[in-house]
Amino acid sequence: MDCGVPFCQADDGCPIQNKIPEFNELVYRGDWRRAYDRLSQTNNFPEFTGRVCPAPCEGACVLGVISQPVTIKNVENAIIERAFAEGWVRAAQVLRRTGKRVAVIGSGPAGLAAADLLNRSGHSVTVYERDEAAGGLLRYGIPAMKLDKGLVQRRIDLLAEGGIRFVTGCQVGGAELPAERLLREHDAVLLATGATVPRALKVRGAELGGVHFAMEFLGAAQRHLDRGEAIPPSLSARGKHVVIIGGGDTGCDCIATAVRQGARSVVNFSLLHRLPEERAPANPWPQWPRVMRMEYGHSEALAANGVEPREYCVLTKRFVASAENRARVGGVLTARVSWSPKPGTPQGSTNRAHLNMQELEGGERTFPADLVLFAIGYTGPEHQLLRELGVSTTVRSNVEADRATYETSTPGVFAAGDCRRGQSLIVHAIAEGRAAANAIDCFLDTRSRAV
Repeated sequence: MDCGVPFCQADDGCPIQNKIPEFNELVYRGDWRRAYDRLSQTNNFPEFTGRVCPAPCEGACVLGVISQPVTIKNVENAIIERAFAEGWVRAAQVLRRTGKRVAVIGSGPAGLAAADLLNRSGHSVTVYERDEAAGGLLRYGIPAMKLDKGLVQRRIDLLAEGGIRFVTGCQVGGAELPAERLLREHDAVLLATGATVPRALKVRGAELGGVHFAMEFLGAAQRHLDRGEAIPPSLSARGKHVVIIGGGDTGCDCIATAVRQGARSVVNFSLLHRLPEERAPANPWPQWPRVMRMEYGHSEALAANGVEPREYCVLTKRFVASAENRARVGGVLTARVSWSPKPGTPQGSTNRAHLNMQELEGGERTFPADLVLFAIGYTGPEHQLLRELGVSTTVRSNVEADRATYETSTPGVFAAGDCRRGQSLIVHAIAEGRAAANAIDCFLDTRSRAV
């Protein structure tokens, strides 16, 4: 490929430094096996990133300067599925074990990536997962229509076949597996628990029945598909007016799930204004393009209801109790707002820090709502296990760990992924897991030589 400088591999592109021009060239030449070899050098799970990563590499693609970028994500997905079909993807063959034991807490992308590399280095790895099946948010946070759970299990089975031990349904910390025992039985511990404390909207009426966090809703829906568990009536969208607060990927997943469950109506609130169709001057290439997109959830809602579900510049003021049941939500009182740039703001900036918000007079409206979902992000990891391990946290409540070694304030305990860096993308989680695995391998090697 004649990219010049491949910005898809630079800071604004792929965090795991996929050799994108190389595997693209090999696919063009029909050499799929070597393309898979190139891809698997840097990415443990292309079948996940090829489906659910927002593809910052495409936003930084050199072709994007003058045209539409290369569809890198689609190429990546095609490579890995060809590799599985041809039998090229096999379980790790570990010839020698080091005798060192590593515990990985959490089986999301960061934990799985670290476990894979540590296992291939010869260490005995146990992955602990509190849910009934491994995969973390890959299994319970991303809807099946976006990431088929058979693909997640396919990879878990390969990792287990390669020697990784999975312990599911296990709450690490507390009586079931105390932190002291965890440290005693392992030579190193990696925290890859994710950022699982959801951010709430602190307005009147948030305590009413029918107001839930997005992950409660999405998790219940996935468990229904996985295990046939009945969806609790309070978490079912069937026949309800559904209001989703938050305009990101999780909000889109909630839209699609509510539509498929047979919601009476679905509306999605965004506090900010509608993004432009093309890059603003303050958002030049190769930055991630902050532009208007029609994702799968929006398309499905439009097709099902004939109405685009997104409402922009909407401020949630309070939740209104239902007339039939004062303990349950019946509506959402909102106000329209406008945004104006602060002095010195770059032209067209969509950065909220650069803008002033003003409520518009006469812009109040009450939307009917039987089910309200918060999809406004996460504040950080849960802290019970961190306290038991004596691990320090940052002012933002994330695990404090050395940027180079990933080691926390407790010797032998490391952290990677969203619990360390905060809520982020799947590729960042994989990158962190890989880097932490290398750091742990060095730590264990240094200890072995010291002995």
